[in-house]
Amino acid sequence: MTNDTTLTVSELNRRARLLLERDFGEIWVEGELSGVARPASGHVYFTLKDERAQLRCALFRNRARFAATPLRDGDRVRVRGKVSLFEPRGDYQLIVEAVQPAGAGDLLAAFEQLKQKLQSEGVFANARPLPYPPRHLVVMTSPTGAAVRDVMAVLSARWPLSRVSILPVPVQGLEAAPAMIRALAMLNREARFDPQRDCLLITRGGGSLEVLWAFNDEHLARAIFHSRLPVMSAVGHETDVTLADFAADRRAPTPSAAAEQLVPDRRDLRQRLDVMLGRLTRAQQGQLNQTAQRLDHLRARLRHPGERLAQQQRHVEQLTLRLKRAMSSRLESERQRERHVRERLHVFDPQQQLQLARQRLSQADMRLQTAMPRQLEAYQARLSSLVRELQAVSPLAVLGRGYAILQDEQGQVIRRADDAHPGQDLTARLGEGHLNVEVKQRFPSS
Repeated sequence: MTNDTTLTVSELNRRARLLLERDFGEIWVEGELSGVARPASGHVYFTLKDERAQLRCALFRNRARFAATPLRDGDRVRVRGKVSLFEPRGDYQLIVEAVQPAGAGDLLAAFEQLKQKLQSEGVFANARPLPYPPRHLVVMTSPTGAAVRDVMAVLSARWPLSRVSILPVPVQGLEAAPAMIRALAMLNREARFDPQRDCLLITRGGGSLEVLWAFNDEHLARAIFHSRLPVMSAVGHETDVTLADFAADRRAPTPSAAAEQLVPDRRDLRQRLDVMLGRLTRAQQGQLNQTAQRLDHLRARLRHPGERLAQQQRHVEQLTLRLKRAMSSRLESERQRERHVRERLHVFDPQQQLQLARQRLSQADMRLQTAMPRQLEAYQARLSSLVRELQAVSPLAVLGRGYAILQDEQGQVIRRADDAHPGQDLTARLGEGHLNVEVKQRFPSS
């Protein structure tokens, strides 16, 4: 071998890495976990081994956060990744892309088979509406899990009025499904005597297919389907799906999302109430403005009784003047007639006619003298009647009976105790005179 074909260590490791990555590509490997390490970088390093060999593996942070299966020493898993080589140390390793428990493929096959069976029987046909918000929500879950804390936190933040009962059950292991079936049966029996319980939430946090397998129990799915109470299922994370989800009336992707779907957000309701209050306030103000305009219009039409009395007084004076003129005209007319008669008497000199004429003149004068007082008396009686009618409707007459009109500094009339406040100066208009008063305390009508 010449010096031209001599490789550096770095070049050799690089060529070996490229060769491994090109020839193997992406593969699945099954084995037992050993030496699981989680440094501060967020990457996960472990060894995958069987009875005769071992393989170093690296699960980088951007993939490790999607791993639903907790990695513990001694667990048997299947990993998907690419064969590579860590050039600085020359370590042969597997760059892991995904991890699942060994045997998950069999579980998935069993899951799909049972899913098709139950679907063909109509077990997944539930779609009853859930009460919104429920009067009494029953949460079936582990009392110590993160799911119950998430649900209670969301309910407390969105709708503190919710009445919630926790029905503790195991959510993992062989006893989980039977325990949940028994709890569901007991809850449905009690629901006949407690109609306030109107909704059931079955929930737990995320996990692997094996961890969530209790929620794929056939009998549990049938019990959910036959439940008297409407059921919401929220098992695992967004990507987790169980038979309990399909059998329930509604599914939520997470426990927190289930709580958000079950109850309204009090902040949204408060915002809607604020909008409605604003509309009510504007409508009320518009009504008050219209009423105030109508009051101003009526006040402009209302004339003071003094003006009406003055008008009637002027009318009486006009009638008196007309009466005087009529009397003067009548007297003048009679005088002219007297002169005319006298002239005729003087021309003809009939003593008897003169005597008769004098008698008629005397009678006419008497009628004239008696008619004038009667006419004046009739006009005065009419005037008195008009004065009494005006006094009957005059606010001054009301004030004369002991009532008073309260006005504020702007002259506005105080009609209710709520229109004044303690310490406010008011003017009291009485039947005779005015008083300045100060409000000490108000007593609104109940």
